[in-house]
Amino acid sequence: MTRRRTLELHRHSLTEIRGIMNSMKTLAYLETRKLARFLDAQQAVVSSIEAAAADLLGFHPDILPEAQAATPVLLLIGADRGFCGDFNRALLRHLESTRQAQPPGDPTLIAIGRKLHTLLDGDARVAAWIEGACLVEEITSVLNQLADEIISLQSKHGAIEVFCVYHGAEDSIVMQRLLPPFQGLAGKTPDYSCPPLLNLSPAAFLIELTDQYLFANLHAMLYTSLMIENHHRVTHLEGAVKHLDNQSEDLDRQCNALRQEEIIEEIEVILLSATSPGE
Repeated sequence: MTRRRTLELHRHSLTEIRGIMNSMKTLAYLETRKLARFLDAQQAVVSSIEAAAADLLGFHPDILPEAQAATPVLLLIGADRGFCGDFNRALLRHLESTRQAQPPGDPTLIAIGRKLHTLLDGDARVAAWIEGACLVEEITSVLNQLADEIISLQSKHGAIEVFCVYHGAEDSIVMQRLLPPFQGLAGKTPDYSCPPLLNLSPAAFLIELTDQYLFANLHAMLYTSLMIENHHRVTHLEGAVKHLDNQSEDLDRQCNALRQEEIIEEIEVILLSATSPGE
């Protein structure tokens, strides 16, 4: 009886844990659906800014700043919460495996996400730690902190070139240039025969466009990373829920077997009592 009771308590605990994990999985799935809507709109904004920059540089290629020596800065977008498998470790593996493809020099890192902070603890390359977003509504706050850190690094180092390393798809990690932008657009044939009509000088307009592009692109990257993170979380928690279901089924079988043994013992006691002398 005592062993069966212990198994039933264990099964009850697993049922409660299973319910919590299943709720977390549902919330993560709902977040991916919400992020998908935001991401489509944000990618459209990025594409429109790139098209405007291409038109501008098609007629004014000389306004694009010339390449110069700059301090490389890598933004690493990790996860702020757990239950997402090797989401953060995959970032670091990619960072180490692509050293030759990275800009020359020892890069300065900005780490986003508390779980990533744990893995990079003690790394001298990290110049700033930023808590990541758990919900789409928190991305603006992360972006504002990130912008402050970039401005701070520009004040400290002068010219910087910024790259972002993040989960750009379910099974791939991307390293994408953020600053300076539009490097591949100069010299391309414009789509229109007439130059764009501007209220600012072309150089001033490019500066304003760069600011808009940086914020729009960072929004898209943060949305993408958070969506992939939640995809990982759904998959990870789904596996955990199935494992708990299997454990519960095994405990059910053990409890049923013990109950059957108890019933047999009770029947034997009854039969022995019925056949005892003097009864």
